[in-house]
Amino acid sequence: MENRKNIKTVKEERYFYVPEAAERCELPEEEAAHACRVLRLQEGDTVYLMDGKGCFYHAELTLVSKKSCMYRILDALPQESAKRSHIHLAIAPTKNIDRIEWLIEKITEIGIDEVSFLNCRFSERTKLRIDRIEKIIVSAAKQSRKAWMPRLNDMLDFQTFVKSPNAGQKYICHCYEEIAKEDLFDLICTANAEQDDTGRITIMVGPEGDFSIDEVRTAMEQGFKSVTLGDYRLRTETAGLMAVATANIALRH
Repeated sequence: MENRKNIKTVKEERYFYVPEAAERCELPEEEAAHACRVLRLQEGDTVYLMDGKGCFYHAELTLVSKKSCMYRILDALPQESAKRSHIHLAIAPTKNIDRIEWLIEKITEIGIDEVSFLNCRFSERTKLRIDRIEKIIVSAAKQSRKAWMPRLNDMLDFQTFVKSPNAGQKYICHCYEEIAKEDLFDLICTANAEQDDTGRITIMVGPEGDFSIDEVRTAMEQGFKSVTLGDYRLRTETAGLMAVATANIALRH
């Protein structure tokens, strides 16, 4: 008969987001509460800390209480980036906030470096709780064990964003048949083959009613290329996910 006394339970290593982890010795309040109240971690347990800037830290918990969670770093584990690019999605948030929150979670898992929100002519949502979006990004980054935390920007007026300096490849997705469009995947592959030295890609996705035709033309005047994501009309969050996935795949092609 199997002797179960000799079987050791292997605990899953837990990841916590701790900005400036090397300079501090205590988990942020929300992470500490999760560690002690939800996971019921104890002194002596080991965890991994993510600083969001490319480094993991193997750490041991030295003090666990209801209000605080102290640690000491055992080892620094710098991570090498899997890609040499910077993907920036600028998107008009949907009226139903659940759909944009779902998008943020998924693109964080897939791979995104920067997110901006746009207030366009046909936008149905002009305000956003950035703090809530940040929490979704942190949760998704921990779940997928991302060493780099995506940059999150406040909502900007379309004209302000499109006229601001954005280096590298710039694309605007839209559905207007009267404006010529090229395939996003093909354009990124071509630019990648030509070794675009900036490695930066900015992709704009409009609201449910699309960008206005004047907005598309303004973007093109500012150097954005007119692109399509395929033969079908997509919901805003689907288009955003498709754009980010396409960029990631094209960069590895």
